[in-house]
Amino acid sequence: MADDHEQVYADFKEAVNMAPGELEKFLDSDESQDVGQKKGGSGESVGHESGRRIVEIKRKKKADLTDEDYAHMKKVVGYVHRHLKQGGPDKDVEHSPWRYSLMNWGHDPLKD
Repeated sequence: MADDHEQVYADFKEAVNMAPGELEKFLDSDESQDVGQKKGGSGESVGHESGRRIVEIKRKKKADLTDEDYAHMKKVVGYVHRHLKQGGPDKDVEHSPWRYSLMNWGHDPLKD
């Protein structure tokens, strides 16, 4: 299990390229709150909720990460990789829902 944790940790560090403060600031924006699937059609989107959890994880010491943290980290890596493979719009990526959705999950594609 520890070996799996090492791989998940490395993959998470690679996939999440936003600092906690940067992600928190984005999560407070209208752009962040306007994108993503909402549970039951209203309230907070799945990605926005994930972003808040990512901030918590990134602020923890590696030794303090729980199995639940690693499970979420793995989910984040999967989402970021799938979303990147789908590709973004041909024009105006900077202001696209595609980018904002990725940013809710801690990845800014313009940083690549």
